[in-house]
Amino acid sequence: MDILTQLNLAMEYIETHIDDELALADVSGVTTYSPYHFGRLFYYIADMPLSEYIRKRKLSLAAMKLQSSNIRVIDLAMLYGYDSADSFTRAFTKQHGVTPSVARRPGVNLVIFPPLTFQIKIKGVQALNWRIEESEAFEVFGIERIFSNEETGKVPEFWVECQENGEYERLFDTANKVYYPDGHKYPKDDGRSVINAVCGYLELDEKTFPYMICAVRKPDSNTDGFKVAQIPKATWAVFRSEKTTIGTEIPKLFNRAYSEWLPSSGYDKAIGPDMELYYADPWGNHFEEVWIPITKIN
Repeated sequence: MDILTQLNLAMEYIETHIDDELALADVSGVTTYSPYHFGRLFYYIADMPLSEYIRKRKLSLAAMKLQSSNIRVIDLAMLYGYDSADSFTRAFTKQHGVTPSVARRPGVNLVIFPPLTFQIKIKGVQALNWRIEESEAFEVFGIERIFSNEETGKVPEFWVECQENGEYERLFDTANKVYYPDGHKYPKDDGRSVINAVCGYLELDEKTFPYMICAVRKPDSNTDGFKVAQIPKATWAVFRSEKTTIGTEIPKLFNRAYSEWLPSSGYDKAIGPDMELYYADPWGNHFEEVWIPITKIN
């Protein structure tokens, strides 16, 4: 099945089981994707975590039930997975701007999120630069953090934190030194190593994923104090931004790759990590790429 068919099957599953305690693993189970890969696909295409979408759907249906029936607020809270009327009321008010009791009144404006349906995006205004690359297995080393699937949008904060606490500079310095047997460090004379990032290189559990700010491990790399990860041999779809504002294009590239390119490409997302690559040319221009492992659809 192609990616759009699988996403739409997942949305149908959610609507059928909306009264249940839905988890990411339950929804991804009707697709060929792992919970991590499905959660990442959904986030970049829908621009929200799956749990947020499910919560918005439940609160939308709750609002409709309030206006069409005499159901008690506590019963509605229990129906949609809240442990108390108070927690349900807080969530309801955050989405709709009014309390459940006010929502019963005629003429009250409520915020309803309809079920999502995924289709191919047809856009011709902005070109999407892409290519196919083959690579052998290699290793990276760097600074790792484990995020929950709800925290995908917090990755940029991790970069800022590492830059502010000196960890980024330590990695950059280590990646650009040669360590000789005498114990001294000397600057490399073959160019500067670039700091990149890799995501999802390990399948931890259905609720979390690893993310590493990293450099490619070379024979002379000293990886003491850093995490090391193996990147398997793979075929990659590579998407490049020509904009020179560093740090802003990666989410846009992932979104366009998943929602525009992948559904009509004849390829599917393969098991394996996603990579973020950052480049600089001699004139100070910066470029960003995302690398997504792919497999040919038979």
